[in-house]
Amino acid sequence: MTYLYPFGQQVHTLVQQDRTPKKVFVLGVYASAVHARWKKDGKTVCTALAVASEPRIFWDGNIEEAKEIISKISIPEEVGTLEPAGSHLNGPSAKVLDEHILGTLGYTRKDAWLCDLLPETRLNSGQVKVITDRYNPLIKQYGLNEVTIPERPTVFCDAQRCQKILSELKESQASLLVLLGDIPIAQFLNSVADVPYKSLQEYVELYGYGKATAATIDGHTINVLPLAHPRQIGALGAHSKEWNIRHQEWESNIYK
Repeated sequence: MTYLYPFGQQVHTLVQQDRTPKKVFVLGVYASAVHARWKKDGKTVCTALAVASEPRIFWDGNIEEAKEIISKISIPEEVGTLEPAGSHLNGPSAKVLDEHILGTLGYTRKDAWLCDLLPETRLNSGQVKVITDRYNPLIKQYGLNEVTIPERPTVFCDAQRCQKILSELKESQASLLVLLGDIPIAQFLNSVADVPYKSLQEYVELYGYGKATAATIDGHTINVLPLAHPRQIGALGAHSKEWNIRHQEWESNIYK
């Protein structure tokens, strides 16, 4: 099924483009989107409206790319205008990944195979509210499309998707699997490996934060490193101060 953003762009599946062998495989939760500032009559209707799929997985929010993508979106004059959202609102997780995870481990993007449990964007509660309150009332009057993107689920990865991720992991030939937060542990790792933990907290209690341990996945041994989600690491919006501090301490110890 094809899902549509506000103002008509289609949702695209985001997967790893460079499929040469990698050193590290990073598994996140679900894909983000390109966000635009929606303005009308000089006033901001929404500071960060999801309007298009990112150009690639874990996109860094490049402003020129954002301008180009948003410039192609047709919006009636009477409804307002779109421009790139603030720099902190496009690609924040990717910046955290590059600087505070891959960089800390001594890797670059070229060394990494990136994957999400759900390789498409979904609507969080904030997006649902602005679409319901500000966009939907304009649909009939201005002939706008209905937004058909599902809301953020609780289950991001079923058995079939787990097998696809497992195939990507094998293809990557990576020796290190980095899991971003609780959900990849619970919904992927616990489905494909017999490990004595179901959350990041349980892992840390057993082994400590930022310490990789071996796991057997589909008959192959791989080092697994569960870390906090980029939202926590980068203090992006609502976040856990505890995990933010733990990660900072881990980075400090590595750089000593």
